[in-house]
Amino acid sequence: MEFLKQPWPWYVAGPLIGLVVPALLLLGNKTFGISSSLRHICAACLPANIAFFKYDWKKESWNLFFAAGIIIGGFIATQLLSGNQTVNINPQTTALLKQEGIKRFDGLLPQDIFSFDQLLTLRGFIFIVVGGFMVGFGIRYAGGCTSGHAIMGISSLQWPSLVATCCFMIGGFAMTWFILPYLISL
Repeated sequence: MEFLKQPWPWYVAGPLIGLVVPALLLLGNKTFGISSSLRHICAACLPANIAFFKYDWKKESWNLFFAAGIIIGGFIATQLLSGNQTVNINPQTTALLKQEGIKRFDGLLPQDIFSFDQLLTLRGFIFIVVGGFMVGFGIRYAGGCTSGHAIMGISSLQWPSLVATCCFMIGGFAMTWFILPYLISL
């Protein structure tokens, strides 16, 4: 049990995640991606007359079980397998955030930004609501999420997935180095 409670190195976890792609392809010609799960949930739960949700979502119900497994697995990992270890954040990152006035950390999330009491502040609204909207818009605009494009798309040699993944990375770097410092100081 101790083996499961400690962090796994990238050279073990990475190939295991990568093996999901051939397993899904071999077991049923399925593609990997999480963002489509919300569409399936909406198609199943909202019997509206919207063309985007008019398809046979039952053929993709395996994806809903996969997404539920991720949620349940995350709960089990944090509640039963965390081993009460603190998350190791780079000390330089912590020092930079503290220099900007962000001092409360709970795991990976700084509570001075990502908490319910911060939701009603300008900074919290931008990070949580505007950021969430932009992530959702970007996923829809790119035709999938980072896991779908970077893991499934690139491994199946899809040119649009390579372009989307490069754009995800460029956007992440630009956000981290040019936009985030201004948003933190709000």
